[in-house]
Amino acid sequence: MNITLISKYLIYLRKLKNYTQETLANELEISRQAVSKWETGTSLPDLDILLKLSKLYDKTINQILEPHVENRITTFEEIVSIDTSYLKNILMTFEMSDIVKASMGSSPTVNALLKELFPDIDFIKERTAVGNVRIDEIENIHSQIVSIINISEN
Repeated sequence: MNITLISKYLIYLRKLKNYTQETLANELEISRQAVSKWETGTSLPDLDILLKLSKLYDKTINQILEPHVENRITTFEEIVSIDTSYLKNILMTFEMSDIVKASMGSSPTVNALLKELFPDIDFIKERTAVGNVRIDEIENIHSQIVSIINISEN
């Protein structure tokens, strides 16, 4: 079980429903902090909550805990082959600082795509604000983005 993948998938599912952490928490009658813990990978929902999430998202518990991965792409550079509206929905589940970090060291083609998807972001200014980032952190973000893209919607 990949907790990082599950946490990103839970964010993705929540945002597909246009829920904030607060509205999801209210829907499930739990605290917003509990939702935050799942989405940061600190904990997982208990069985009762998984049942509620399953109904809410029209997914089985297995689909939530073990999302089916369909290898659409294998590297971050291949995001240019993904439908732009689908890609933007995926990227919106990440913090903007993570998208900026992901752009560091990427090809000019990928950077142009990211600028097209997020025209309101000044990537040069944001990179300066982020500062130096370790390559393993960038690779981890790339891996997370690729994993979420590869989760098929059944």
